Amino acid sequence: MSATPAVLGIHHVTAMAGDAQANLDFYTRVLGLRLVKRTVNFDDPATYHFYFGDRTGSPGTILTFFPWGKGSLRGRIGTGQVSVTSFSIPTASVSFWRDRLQRLDVAVDGPEERFDEAVLALRDRDGVALELVASARADARPGWSNGDMGGVPIEHAIRGFHHASLSLAGYERTAGLLTQTLGFRAAGEEGARFRFAIGDGAPSAIVDLVCEPGRMLGSMGIGVVHHIAYRAANDEAQRALRERIVAAGFDATPVLDRQYFHSVYFREPGGVLFEIATDPPGFALDEPVEEFGQRLKLPPWLESHRGEIEAQLTPIAVPPSNHP
Repeated sequence: MSATPAVLGIHHVTAMAGDAQANLDFYTRVLGLRLVKRTVNFDDPATYHFYFGDRTGSPGTILTFFPWGKGSLRGRIGTGQVSVTSFSIPTASVSFWRDRLQRLDVAVDGPEERFDEAVLALRDRDGVALELVASARADARPGWSNGDMGGVPIEHAIRGFHHASLSLAGYERTAGLLTQTLGFRAAGEEGARFRFAIGDGAPSAIVDLVCEPGRMLGSMGIGVVHHIAYRAANDEAQRALRERIVAAGFDATPVLDRQYFHSVYFREPGGVLFEIATDPPGFALDEPVEEFGQRLKLPPWLESHRGEIEAQLTPIAVPPSNHP
């Protein structure tokens, strides 16, 4: 690690969903991702916490959800939030995904060109804004091979995140945090969109700041992103980053144990909730990779309450494609 601590890119993005089964079906059966972990919100154990990603839940592939249930409060996407979460797809897969989404009754716009990339825009069943981005730069990550059981051949599989877009009333102070504290560099701009990257700007190491002073402030609820997490290589790197964040004048939480990674949270100047999450220990901590998603996993401090917790959760059916 360099003398100046830096994040390694996006670790995960967490959003709010409604119906648990509908959320599970969209990300596994429509987008062809794997349910990497079925657990609960550690701060609200009556709510599921689903993790979707590649075979092992590699950092940079993980989109997570708290499904609140049908009829829960809906949110509004606006400033102070991650407004769009963008996945990386192969260059030759744009037509495949446009046709597939239309066939499955998912409204899709594009492709449009942005930063010399082809972008398809869509929303999930709860209104979470997503993009599929095909860059001329090859993404060597393999994606989830069993997605083909649901109609997504491996050559078209989602590779993981491409970038996230943050909607902000003003972008300068957030840009300063990214470049002066977290290790990003300016990597381009188009209109009111300002791109920042880590290192050589590989997919999942990119963040776009979108300056939208006329947009309404976002509100929390179903259909919006709760927070974005950036990668720290290990506990030591996380501690160094936390010290740097605090020295820059931000209030950061103590390190919290999230079982599969350790977390520090703070709000950036535009209001978006940021997390610094460690790569280890990973999702194989409490079950073999081959068994991911089959059973509800609880951290040790909640295991004694399993019966009570399971009684409050809606039963779900995980598709056969989830298991190698």
